[in-house]
Amino acid sequence: MNNLKSEIKITVELDENRVPEKLTWSAQDGGVNEEQAKAMLLSIWDSNAKETLRIDLWTKDMPVDEMKQFFHQTLVAMADTFQRATTDEKMADTMRDFCDYFAEKLE
Repeated sequence: MNNLKSEIKITVELDENRVPEKLTWSAQDGGVNEEQAKAMLLSIWDSNAKETLRIDLWTKDMPVDEMKQFFHQTLVAMADTFQRATTDEKMADTMRDFCDYFAEKLE
């Protein structure tokens, strides 16, 4: 029996106060090796507890304007993923409407 596996590795380098200074990630199957990142949002569904477990990290040098852009793009991607996962186009469109509102308020 052949069990295929794919690994995604995230490395967080901390300063003396345990604040993230550097984030790198690797995904061999995707051709990514030790790429730097300034922020990450990771959500994992715990089916037993019926709750989301989260890891939200950003480096101390992540610019606020980039963080706002990161959130906007993440919300848009979540709407697309929601539609693919549920086929609920109406709710996905409602989420996209919020994304437009969010972007408008951010300017």
